[in-house]
Amino acid sequence: MQTAFDVLIVGGGMVGASLAVALKDLPIKVGVIEAYPFEALQQPAYDDRAIALSYGAGQILRGMGVWSSIEAVATPIDSIHVSDRGHFGATRLSAKQQKVPALGYLIQSRDYGSVLQRELVHSDVTLFQPAQVCSIEDADDTLTVSISQNADTDVVSEARLSTKLLIACDGANSKVRDMVGIEAKQHDYQQVAVVANVTTQKPHNNQAFERFTEQGPIALLPMSENRSSLVWTLGVEHYEAVLALDDAGFLKALGEAFGYRLGRFVKAGKRSFFPLKLTSVEQFTTHRVAVIGNAAHALHPVAGQGLNLALRDIADLASQIAESMLGDDDLGSAKLLDAYATHRKNDTNRTIRYTDSLVKIFSNDQFLLGHARAVGLMMVDRLPPLRRLLAKQSMGMTHRQSRLSRGLPLLEKQL
Repeated sequence: MQTAFDVLIVGGGMVGASLAVALKDLPIKVGVIEAYPFEALQQPAYDDRAIALSYGAGQILRGMGVWSSIEAVATPIDSIHVSDRGHFGATRLSAKQQKVPALGYLIQSRDYGSVLQRELVHSDVTLFQPAQVCSIEDADDTLTVSISQNADTDVVSEARLSTKLLIACDGANSKVRDMVGIEAKQHDYQQVAVVANVTTQKPHNNQAFERFTEQGPIALLPMSENRSSLVWTLGVEHYEAVLALDDAGFLKALGEAFGYRLGRFVKAGKRSFFPLKLTSVEQFTTHRVAVIGNAAHALHPVAGQGLNLALRDIADLASQIAESMLGDDDLGSAKLLDAYATHRKNDTNRTIRYTDSLVKIFSNDQFLLGHARAVGLMMVDRLPPLRRLLAKQSMGMTHRQSRLSRGLPLLEKQL
């Protein structure tokens, strides 16, 4: 069994598996430690929820060589309508205005996971699953990671793996982050997101909606078969009553909150919910360790920035790994880690400020603030420079452009 690695990734969900796919064609030894088998029903990263991919995320996936497979099972977002319930004014963004094929795409997380799984199964990446990290030991030139495999069976085995670079992709409650002493701050929004797939009376025509209400935003994102992915943000004191409604009552309540731009809501799928918290780290790295994705920044779902920000983490980190490999440098060096942290700091802070500000400004029923929001939405809609700035932020195009972010492979030519 392979036990010595150049890069060891902890977490094989959407972020960890995406990073492994980005690195799979480099002549380095990559391993992934994941608590669940990819096909397991309890694998939380690959359930039936839908995820939004920005135009910029599509470029990264193109550079990784998987975009054609992703695009085949994704629904394009041609336009976005942003409004504030109870006030005049709206902002409209369109792919045609921005001269791009689509502002973004929607894909079910299970379909996204299937694409990644196919790529990894036919690669040289070593998968340890199901497996858990037990301890991490520090040395000057490597880290030693002890893992326990098949903990839910009668045949439990242990292994010690060495790596030059350890990458934590194990979620907002990252065990690895805690083990290596990277502190994270959390802010509880006192909101809960109710998630479901819904069908409307009128066709969505590939239009997405962000509808702000006094309790929080309602996002409606286009899917196949005239379905839409719903993310309905509610205050913690209200969500249980909404979940307790039967389908007819749920659809009626949703219509009253969202409005009837797409006619009535006529069908709802299985509902689920999750509490909304902002998690962020002050430092992205420590000795031979980098944190990415939700382990570094778990955001409010407003504006759908979560996975897109994580893919930009991947683009920057993978670029640093490729450059270090070409220079025959240590893949866990302070130079590599410092460059990654420097490149990610501004983009991460800007995206956190953007999403956090939207929540605080729009989840508020103050009379004067409501009118100010209406004026702001109208200004953005009518002033092309402001509209372009909002579109660039939504499409993930305001950050440093690495090779993957420009839709190019990590290396100019195959080694």
